[in-house]
Amino acid sequence: MFRKVLIANRGEIALRVLRACRDLGVPAVIAYSDADRDSLPVRLADEAVCIGPAAVAKSYNNIPAVISAALVTGCDAIHPGYGFLAENAYLADICQQVGVTFIGPLPSVIERMGNKAEARRVMRDAGVPLLPGTEGTVVNLGDARQAARRIGYPVVIKAIAGGGGRGMRVASDDSELTRALPLAQAEAEAAFGNGDVYLEHYLNRPRHIEVQVLGDAHGHIVALGERDCSLQRRHQKVIEEAPAANLPRKTREALLRAAVRGAKAAQYTSAGTLEFLLDQDGRFYFMEMNTRIQVEHPVTEAVMGIDLVAWQIRIAAGEPLALPA
Repeated sequence: MFRKVLIANRGEIALRVLRACRDLGVPAVIAYSDADRDSLPVRLADEAVCIGPAAVAKSYNNIPAVISAALVTGCDAIHPGYGFLAENAYLADICQQVGVTFIGPLPSVIERMGNKAEARRVMRDAGVPLLPGTEGTVVNLGDARQAARRIGYPVVIKAIAGGGGRGMRVASDDSELTRALPLAQAEAEAAFGNGDVYLEHYLNRPRHIEVQVLGDAHGHIVALGERDCSLQRRHQKVIEEAPAANLPRKTREALLRAAVRGAKAAQYTSAGTLEFLLDQDGRFYFMEMNTRIQVEHPVTEAVMGIDLVAWQIRIAAGEPLALPA
């Protein structure tokens, strides 16, 4: 187990990781900005270290400051929480270089699954169902039109590096595609610094189901049930429910098997989530993978009786999965 863990986050998730560290008997250091100097995580931590001013670009998203905080305080692991640097492959890579464990998947896995077109390729090779879509990015409007006609309208334009509905537009014909493509590319560039987009067939009124997985460094992957997050506003989840209501047993079992197959294909370790769309005929399709602990992880914990954050830490320390039957 680790000597000491740096928690590079704030608020609820910082407290959540702090509690897991306490339960495991591991001292924890909170990295905080000036704005959070008097916050509850800082007051409850074994140690706390300021990593910069209130602006997150100069504190929580400042990789040199986070790494320096870990080294100065003698931490041998960093837990990024969610948001901020949680899915930053560069941070995970730097951690490897300086001998600090990143509590999460390998940098190569974060990078591969963070690229939605590449994630589709991984899932296709693993036999996980996909909606019809482009094999990679669309280069120009001509390519987009040809792809949309092949896929079949309506189509959705998605940012390669996207999330939260940014860089996403729906088009039901060529004229809408002509208007929407540059808007999606510009929004993706502004939000993610990467304007690349791809096309996918658009489903009307699907259910949105996500599967929680845990994987260790010994080749074990388990699916810990599903969460229904269909109720959303502006592509942001409002309510999560587990288990998903009115989901046929065979569909649930197939969904969980597909999630395990996909996570194994990605060589995934730590806690992660595979998201699927379920059409009105009960067919499901892979949408994306989140290579972090999610905000909604307590829903699964409440249903399954498993401490996902503690297992993240234990897996990162090299322990094999040993979940109760």
